[in-house]
Amino acid sequence: MLILSFLLVGISLVVTQTSIFQFFPSWLGNPDLLFILIAFIAYRFDWLRGLFLVILLSWIMDVVSGLYLGTYPLLYFFLFISLKIFKENSPVKEVAYQIPLVGVAFIVEYSCLYSFYSLVLPDILPEWSWMQILQQAFILIVATIPCFLLYNSLFEHIFKRRFRFVPPRILRKRSGNYFR
Repeated sequence: MLILSFLLVGISLVVTQTSIFQFFPSWLGNPDLLFILIAFIAYRFDWLRGLFLVILLSWIMDVVSGLYLGTYPLLYFFLFISLKIFKENSPVKEVAYQIPLVGVAFIVEYSCLYSFYSLVLPDILPEWSWMQILQQAFILIVATIPCFLLYNSLFEHIFKRRFRFVPPRILRKRSGNYFR
């Protein structure tokens, strides 16, 4: 149930990001909401379920809007792995680093992707602009706050609902005298 609900959230984010956000003005920016969801998945899910969701969602994003096939799965896979390793090896409390680390990961991931593309396809890429990438990272950090709150409330709601099992009357423990 948890994987299915976050898969549906991811699919709706892909649809929103590829259709509605394209009409936003350039100064407002279009945050990569799937990037935020992948970061949340890296923080809250275990390895197996998280990798399954990341591979499936990145494949969907790659098919829907990928210019060069394989870039989104590669980008989101490295994002998931790096954030998951950092989360498990970090002595700092989770709340202190989660949101700023999304911005730092965005800058690092896209600069590595740009460097890779500059080696492979140097004639096609536009000029690198630090102001534009920092603006996108800032917009992403601002968008991360409400998204993480929404995803966390959905995660907690589904997680609490999953363990709220009421056993049948036959299996309930009786109190008092059993021989009456």
